[in-house]
Amino acid sequence: MSIPVVLLLVVIAALVAGGAAFAVSYLVLQRRHGTELGESESRSAQRLAEAESAAKEQLLAAKEEAVQIRTDAETDARETRAQALAAEKRVHQKEENLERRIEEINKREQGLGDRERGLEEIRAQLEEAVKQQLRELERVANMTRQEAQGILMNQVEQDLRIEVARKVREAELVAREESEKRARQIVTEAIQRIAADQTAETSVSVLPLPNEELKGRIIGREGRNIRALQQATGIDLIIDDTPEAVIISGFDPVRREVARTALNKLIVDGRIHPARIEEVVAKARQEVLQRVKEEGEAAVLEVGLQGMHPEIVRHLGILRFRTSYGQQVLNHSKEVAYLAGIMAAEIGADVRVARMCGLLHDIGKSIDHEVEGSHAVIGADLIQRHGVPAPVVHAVRAHHYDEEPHTIEALLLIAADAISAARPGARRETLEAYIKRLEKLEEIANSFQGVQQSYAIQAGREVRILVKPEQIDDSTAQLMARDIAKRIESELSYPGQIRVTVVRETRAVEYAK
Repeated sequence: MSIPVVLLLVVIAALVAGGAAFAVSYLVLQRRHGTELGESESRSAQRLAEAESAAKEQLLAAKEEAVQIRTDAETDARETRAQALAAEKRVHQKEENLERRIEEINKREQGLGDRERGLEEIRAQLEEAVKQQLRELERVANMTRQEAQGILMNQVEQDLRIEVARKVREAELVAREESEKRARQIVTEAIQRIAADQTAETSVSVLPLPNEELKGRIIGREGRNIRALQQATGIDLIIDDTPEAVIISGFDPVRREVARTALNKLIVDGRIHPARIEEVVAKARQEVLQRVKEEGEAAVLEVGLQGMHPEIVRHLGILRFRTSYGQQVLNHSKEVAYLAGIMAAEIGADVRVARMCGLLHDIGKSIDHEVEGSHAVIGADLIQRHGVPAPVVHAVRAHHYDEEPHTIEALLLIAADAISAARPGARRETLEAYIKRLEKLEEIANSFQGVQQSYAIQAGREVRILVKPEQIDDSTAQLMARDIAKRIESELSYPGQIRVTVVRETRAVEYAK
């Protein structure tokens, strides 16, 4: 055999051997793959079985939960249905109750309507009876209806007046029983503790002269000295027939004191001429102003109210030379401050405010000759501008009722002011004014119907009235006393207070024979 054939055979043999090996390998691999595939299918089947088992368990649990939910829902539905039925039953009962009430109300309305119609008929019958009675009365009494009404109204008015008087008297008696004892105790203690001397100082309006010759020297040649003195002081000097005296006239108390001091110095010095007058007046003015300051500071220190504004202190000093009814205003103010403070301490009010009210209540009199209006209002405006507390301002403005008092301190100030002004010797007035006041008191009392006689007694501090007992009864006497007191308050100006006493006396006289 040739080499190519051998080679071909070898190649063929090699190919056959390779193919056999490939086949064997394929078979081996195929068998191994089949084994693995079987195992995978077995595992898949097992997993599938496990999944089916879990799904069945979950489905079973879901069914059980659904059954439980359904059971709970049916239970809730039954309870809700039962509650609805109960509520419906209650509503039905309420409707039945309302219907019964409506029926009762309708019956009552019907009964009221019947009663109202019956009352209307009765009212009509009564009106007709009254008209018939009035016609009969008019025929019998020979009076018209208007005349009869007038008589009835007068009778009713008189009865009401008596009843009001009785009630007023009863109320006053109760109030007096409860308050008079305490008020008397407080006022008595205040007066006893203050125990001030009687006021004797007044502003000097008449300056005594050593001799009559000084009048000519004061007047000077052609009146030049007196003109210079009047121009320098702003005060009028009256030199008349009054023996050994010069009258100093002026509304400003400080200027009047400056004129008195300067004229006194000129008389002592003896040199009276225009140049000397101007020099002495300037010195006297400085002395008086310094004295005003000292008097104000002393008053503030004495009452215990340090720290006041200097302008207020100055106006207080001016009150040293100001008088009212002959009463020196500064002493009166200090006295009122003490009284108000004592009464405030007794009843538990603010003592410092009460004292400040008393000290400053008449401060408006220091400038009332310059400013128009009530001195209470002027003083309140003055101290308000200088930082005085509002309660003090109100009390000062209200102490003569220019404003209605609404604080305890304001009422205490009114009481203390009345006590200081009304005590014996505190004030004086001219004889003419005194007599006129007494006459006016008796005139007011005598103007009332039923008064028999009236007497002004106790220096005009009381008016005693005797009435006709057959015209004035006890209740009317009480009302008469109040009416007379109110009229005195409105028509007269007087210090302190005036007591009105109405006396009704019935006497039965018989003679034994």
